[in-house]
Amino acid sequence: MNGPEIHVEFAPELALFLPNGRRRETGEVPTDGVSSLGHVVESLGVPLTEVGALVVDGRRVPPSYVPAAGDSVAVRPVERPQQVPGAPLRFLLDVHLGTLARRLRLLGVDTAYESTDIGDAALAARSAAEKRVMLSRDRGLLRRRELWAGAFVYSTRPDEQLRDVLDRFHPELRPWTRCTACNGLLKEATKEEVADQLEHGTRRTYDVFAQCRSCGRAYWKGAHHDQLEAIVRRALTEYADADADRG
Repeated sequence: MNGPEIHVEFAPELALFLPNGRRRETGEVPTDGVSSLGHVVESLGVPLTEVGALVVDGRRVPPSYVPAAGDSVAVRPVERPQQVPGAPLRFLLDVHLGTLARRLRLLGVDTAYESTDIGDAALAARSAAEKRVMLSRDRGLLRRRELWAGAFVYSTRPDEQLRDVLDRFHPELRPWTRCTACNGLLKEATKEEVADQLEHGTRRTYDVFAQCRSCGRAYWKGAHHDQLEAIVRRALTEYADADADRG
């Protein structure tokens, strides 16, 4: 772009998306005089999924606004908690976020997950068809126009990823109600109903079971339950603390 210049100021939270060569939060940016402000911002590396407001000379404008020479633009981050209108809040995660998907399901959050790489176009199409928020660390995927909604996952650590998603979207938490393998809903089950999935020691030791309504997988409070219980307890506590801080 070598047309009219505008002045752009990014919020500090968005600086990580800027190329290394211009990782500054403010600067002069040339435009072509016809591209939208949303296009200009994304061409600088910032997905619009991470932009909460675009403010030009003190007034808020839509991403479709075409900037004029001398405009002063403030690019602000998404406000939290983020509202996703028009559909029940549910998520779609790409192949790289399997641990996060299982933890969201553990908390009872409706979470679809692609365990194989089906490509950006297919993921975006599924997000739109099922009205799911696409969670990904792939900036190119989050720039696809077909997405219903999307959000960048900032950390590579599952604990931090989960905390960030809960803080950003405030999903309703209903722990122990979803299958961590397929996202189906769980129901109570008798030992006899799941006997074919149990080893002898498990049949002798445990009496309380649940079963997925979709895939049939059996669940009980086995060797890893304390670890899972800690994840649930921490999420519920931190989530409650965040709500109290905002109140």
